[in-house]
Amino acid sequence: MKKMRQKVNKNVILTGVGGQGNVMASRVLAGMLVDAGYIVTIGETFGMSQRGGSVMSHLRISPDAVKSPQIPRGGADVIVGLEPLEALRVMTVYGNPGVCVLSNSRPVYPIGVITGELAYPSDEAIRTAFDRLSAASWMIDATSVGLQLGNPVLSNIVMIGALAQTGLLPFDRRRFEKEIKKTLLADKCAVNLKAFDAGADMMK
Repeated sequence: MKKMRQKVNKNVILTGVGGQGNVMASRVLAGMLVDAGYIVTIGETFGMSQRGGSVMSHLRISPDAVKSPQIPRGGADVIVGLEPLEALRVMTVYGNPGVCVLSNSRPVYPIGVITGELAYPSDEAIRTAFDRLSAASWMIDATSVGLQLGNPVLSNIVMIGALAQTGLLPFDRRRFEKEIKKTLLADKCAVNLKAFDAGADMMK
C-alpha cells in the first residue's frame, strides 16, 4: 500500500476497552501527526473505562482546518482496534466500503461472556466480517508481544508500529521516537521502541 504522499483529510478511530492504553496511543498518534504538519482534533468517548468498558478516540486529521471532534456516522477512513469485537462494533457505526481496519486479534472478554450469559464471536467470524465490511483489513496478536515485553498494555504501541507499516498515515519510527522522548524516561522509551518495531515487523 502506498504511503500518503499528499496532505489530505483523514478520520481515524482508535478503540478498545478500559486499561488497554487507548488514550495514550491516540495522544502519541496525534502528536506525531502534529509534528508532521497536520491539524489534529481529538474527541474521546468513554464507557465504564475503569471496568473494562468501551473506550474510543476520534482523530480528525486535516492539513489546514480544525474539524469537529466527532467523526460522523459512516465517516471513518481508518479504524485501529486494540480489541477485535470493539473494532467490529465501531465498524458497524463508522465504517464504509472504503474504510481500512487494523485490529489486535486477542479478545478481552466482557463479564457476560465470562459468566456464560453471552457468546463472543469466533476469530474466524470477526476476520470474515472485517474482510466483508472494509477495503483492507489486518489482524495481529499484539497482546502476545506486549506480554513478551513484560506488559500487555504495550500492545497499544505494537498496534501503532503496525499502523506505521501500512502507510495509511504519514508517520514512521523516527517520528515515533521523537514523540515518546517528550514524556518518557530512557528505559521506557527503549521498551516502547521495541514494541513499535515488533508491530512493524508483524506487518512485513
